[in-house]
Amino acid sequence: MKFAKLILGAVAIAASLLTAPAAMADDPGPAAYSAALSGKRVLLVPLAMGFDLAQGWSAILKREVEAFGGTFETRDPNWSTEAGAQALTEAISSDPHPDVLVVMSPDLNSYAKILKKAQDSGIYVILIDNPANFPADAYVGSDWNKLGQLEAEAVIKGCGDGSSKKIALIQGDEVNATSLYQYAGIAKILESHPDFTVVAKPDSNWDATNARNAATTVLQQNPDICGIIDFWDGDATGTSAAIRDAGLAGKVFLVTTGGGEKTADCATLEDGTYGAVVMTDLARESGDMVAMIKYLLQSGQKPGTASPYIYTLLKATTKADLKPDTCWDLKALQAAAGN
Repeated sequence: MKFAKLILGAVAIAASLLTAPAAMADDPGPAAYSAALSGKRVLLVPLAMGFDLAQGWSAILKREVEAFGGTFETRDPNWSTEAGAQALTEAISSDPHPDVLVVMSPDLNSYAKILKKAQDSGIYVILIDNPANFPADAYVGSDWNKLGQLEAEAVIKGCGDGSSKKIALIQGDEVNATSLYQYAGIAKILESHPDFTVVAKPDSNWDATNARNAATTVLQQNPDICGIIDFWDGDATGTSAAIRDAGLAGKVFLVTTGGGEKTADCATLEDGTYGAVVMTDLARESGDMVAMIKYLLQSGQKPGTASPYIYTLLKATTKADLKPDTCWDLKALQAAAGN
């Protein structure tokens, strides 16, 4: 009798093991994922579509959103705050409206009321790269104060102890958070290096021609300057031209920040145009955006419920740091995404 019970018990255990995979195969995840994400609309509104970061974000977001059955669109304000505000207003009032807005704010305040209206209309808002005075459902991008600190450390190292220790800052403007916070980070590091002097800090208004003109004036007035921090690699093309025109190439250490695109940053580090670039990790940053989009659409939470910060890993990269995978290639990325 005991032997028979043992046999029956063994048969029951074997049967349960055989049927377990069938039960485990009924995973509720894919159906829930599809129900939450399929058909959702995601709209990207950067400052403009004509620069590398915006094009990189767009390529990755398009691939990911379309892969989960959603619709991805972009609007191009082309550096106009008014055009961006109009694009957002029209999107909010459209039927159906987007489920998620991914927005690069031009400054701290211009879009705040519009984005609050978007949340009140049931739209999630993700701010990218440019902070604003608005509690977005997520901020994904750089810690600009930290970025400024890295730039300052890079220019101090690039100038060296035997230099004039005179540096200049080519800022963006007086209202953009990236410019304001970047300056604060630079100032923080310079406080502990009182032997370094900022001899000029003009604004460029994010224009390469303005940056070139400003840098030309700075170099004429301070021919012994050892370093310049330009607040964006789009401007730094103008600043580097001014350094070259003044015959100071290789003598003025130029530091900037950029999107880490191969042509814009790695090539200019390789040829010595830039001494250091604090690069955005585009793939990681875009992945963070995608993760937040997927989370928010599945969360069931009301827009405006929480406001997390997801900062991108930052590093001041020099020519000595360059590796085959340091930068990304815009053309290759667009081709892979089918753009």
